[in-house]
Amino acid sequence: MITLLHGENTFESSQALAGIIATFDGDAETIDGSVIETVQLPDLLMGATLFASNRLVIVKNLSENKSVWNDLGEWIPRVSDDVHLVLVDSKLDKRTKTYKELMKVAKVSEFPVWTERDTNKVEQWVVEQATKQGVQCDKKSAQALVARVGVDQWQLYHAIQKLSALDHITPDIIKDVIEANPAENVFNLFDAALRGNRERVHEMVATLKQTDDPYMVFGLLSSQAFQLAALASTDESSGDVAKLIGAHPFALSKLAPYASRIGKRGAKKMIATFADTDTAMKSTAADPWLLVERTLIKVSNIK
Repeated sequence: MITLLHGENTFESSQALAGIIATFDGDAETIDGSVIETVQLPDLLMGATLFASNRLVIVKNLSENKSVWNDLGEWIPRVSDDVHLVLVDSKLDKRTKTYKELMKVAKVSEFPVWTERDTNKVEQWVVEQATKQGVQCDKKSAQALVARVGVDQWQLYHAIQKLSALDHITPDIIKDVIEANPAENVFNLFDAALRGNRERVHEMVATLKQTDDPYMVFGLLSSQAFQLAALASTDESSGDVAKLIGAHPFALSKLAPYASRIGKRGAKKMIATFADTDTAMKSTAADPWLLVERTLIKVSNIK
């Protein structure tokens, strides 16, 4: 039997692998596929050993080892009935002959990374995971946790573990207990600029300088600006715009009041400002943090 678990969502694939191991009566053999050689394939794939009549052989990241990955295609028909071969790979080239052969005979599960387009699914998962860990979490709190942490399942899982010591979860508790991810910090920075609070902008930039990369911060700010411009340029609700551009509806709902204030003309000015800064960051030797702060000061002047 052959099972292929692939995709960049390593949380989901690790959970699937754990389920396979849990149902196997014996000790699993785990192999680093990136360093094995073709001559090792017969021992891995062809039947029982002196110590076990059935084997669970887990080979990770074999596709990184291109020569052995290509050779595996010829060995697929020879995998013994006594062997359950589990291939685990985060980045798989679906164009390869081996992948196509596996699709014919293996049980294949793909685990794509969740994005903001999956927000509803993520929030439902948070509620279910919290219940499994013995803590009450309603939809509003799940929305707050996803907005603060993001859609990465590993980070959400660890955040829920941290909150599981409590009887229940509320948005205020999440804010007090869970550290904000960079996107949340950047949103607060952008929010300060939109409110015209230049002093707060200066303080937050000075704080972010200590730990964050200016180009990453500018990229996140640009994403916020794009979302705000999308809201300001249409009469659609923030929820509908979120679906259209693949953004988190909770985040867009917080931008909605500013969209009505700046309007389409203000949105154009804001996007032009960010475009000018993007050019300056790529083509000049100016301090990138200074460029970020200047951009936000200009945003604070848009009415």
